[in-house]
Amino acid sequence: MINRRTMLQGGAASGVGAALGSSLVPAMLEASQKESDATGKPKRVIFFLQNNGFHTDTCIPLGMKSSASLSGAKLPESIKPLEPYLDKINIINGLHGLHTSPTHSAYYGALGGYPGGELRLPSAETIDYTISKLLPQAMLPHLRIGMGDLSSMESQPTVAALSASGAGKPLYMNCNPNHLYQTLFGSIADGDVKKRYEVKSRILKEVELVAAKGKRGLLESDLALYGSYVNGFSDINDLRSKLSDYSGPLKKYQPEYSEKYLSPQYETDWHDALLDIGIAALKSGLTNTLTIASGRGDVWGSWEGLGIETTGHFLGHMEQEGNPIWHKIRQYNCRMLVKLMESLESVPEGEGTMMDNTLIVYTSNNADKQHTNGSTWPFILLGNCSGRFKTGRFVQFDGSRPINALYSTILDAVGAPCDRYNMDKTNAIKYDSDFGPLRELLV
Repeated sequence: MINRRTMLQGGAASGVGAALGSSLVPAMLEASQKESDATGKPKRVIFFLQNNGFHTDTCIPLGMKSSASLSGAKLPESIKPLEPYLDKINIINGLHGLHTSPTHSAYYGALGGYPGGELRLPSAETIDYTISKLLPQAMLPHLRIGMGDLSSMESQPTVAALSASGAGKPLYMNCNPNHLYQTLFGSIADGDVKKRYEVKSRILKEVELVAAKGKRGLLESDLALYGSYVNGFSDINDLRSKLSDYSGPLKKYQPEYSEKYLSPQYETDWHDALLDIGIAALKSGLTNTLTIASGRGDVWGSWEGLGIETTGHFLGHMEQEGNPIWHKIRQYNCRMLVKLMESLESVPEGEGTMMDNTLIVYTSNNADKQHTNGSTWPFILLGNCSGRFKTGRFVQFDGSRPINALYSTILDAVGAPCDRYNMDKTNAIKYDSDFGPLRELLV
């Protein structure tokens, strides 16, 4: 029987499925082992990061000081929208990111588990990219979206701050929903969207041909870098060609192209549109790994659509719990998380739904607050990733294990166990009291 997963096999865009490059990641995993684990129960992972920190007071259930069941728990006002879903979530406190230098943002260090910081290039790949290579391969293995203020999303439709495919190799996130919609759904759209898609397709093919000829006369030292640019155009054209042949699933889950795309009143109109595109990409099987950056991985951003006049960096200097401004932002995040869960629950998969085989990881790119040393870094996990994670619990760690340990745990859950993720033995002696996954989280 031909299903969505079968149709997508072999459909990954060229240049994306590179082998794992770090000895700290289980590169020795045999292809046959990966395939049997991946196809036995399909999985997908979503990372959602809000900037300016995720303070412990906004995540620890009221009255809880140690690990316990969430049954009957009362959540802080900031994450109150998740209260009806206590049996489907894990709240985690007590991991640290002391080694990531978060301060205003750990940037690539937040998902990489290594030193980050402004203007600092990634020193290794990040967990979202690593996961994207281990999950059942999709046409677009890793989709990244960034939500900022309206002017920034218009002037900088792509930015890089959180994800990386290796040392010195940042991955860009899509911030303009019009551009992303046209790329993913332009081949099946109508009217002006279709026309713009066709014109851009012709231009990109011409650019690829011209660029391929441009390497003549270049120095040997410049050929590799230039070749990456040429390959980039080739990858884009290859993806657009494959999307044209994948019209059935795309049409089934295609988001409505409404006024919020063309004439947004507030930045949150575009935030909502980007989320809709991300959900459609997941439901159609276009991607299995989605990274969402609210605030685009740095200290800026705005949420005027929520009635908030304070913007960007100034939000980071405010107390979070008990602050109506932060309640609005965090609850907006939570409503997005609920929409992700309910959307995936609406799609049958195997003997259950897509959500049954999904893990959503919610945190901040800035540990607990702005100007932090990263001594505590809260997370919320939603879903059980094909029954691999326990749910319905608050788990309090003692502060001796780093965020890398959680990333090792996620790798274990998708069938690629490793002792440590992006942390060598020298750093582990200083920053990690144990090795391997966080066993308290796994079934």
